[in-house]
Amino acid sequence: MAKFLSQDQINEYKECFSLYDKQQRGKIKATDLLTVMRCLGASPTPGEAQRHLQTHRIDRNGELDFSTFLTIMHMQIKQEDPKKEILLAMLMADKEKKGYIMASELRSKLMQLGEKLTHKEVEDLFREAGIEPNGKVKYDEFIQKLTIPVRDY
Repeated sequence: MAKFLSQDQINEYKECFSLYDKQQRGKIKATDLLTVMRCLGASPTPGEAQRHLQTHRIDRNGELDFSTFLTIMHMQIKQEDPKKEILLAMLMADKEKKGYIMASELRSKLMQLGEKLTHKEVEDLFREAGIEPNGKVKYDEFIQKLTIPVRDY
């Protein structure tokens, strides 16, 4: 697993895992898995967390060790693909399959659906992505701008 996760990630995971290892036995309760994963930035559904446990033959009343937790986190991160999720959402809004949606329509969706953004958050997002308030938003360009890693100085 170490070859797939950086040492910094492993250390971060270990620190969070330890917070839920209440008896300090190197294990967390299966019922805490979803919370620990979300604390670390993953976005599993309850069903996904349950499937991870079933894969490792751990029932809801069971426990998992750190090694198993690392394997589960690796699998979850591999299956989460923000580019794909954004593209699917944009395709749903583009009924005519033009390859773009109007900025006004994107603004409306971002402020009304899912994790609703404020007007200021949408304005900031548009500014960072170089989107004109009344312009067209091309999927590929928008996704590329949104998913470029932030520079770590």
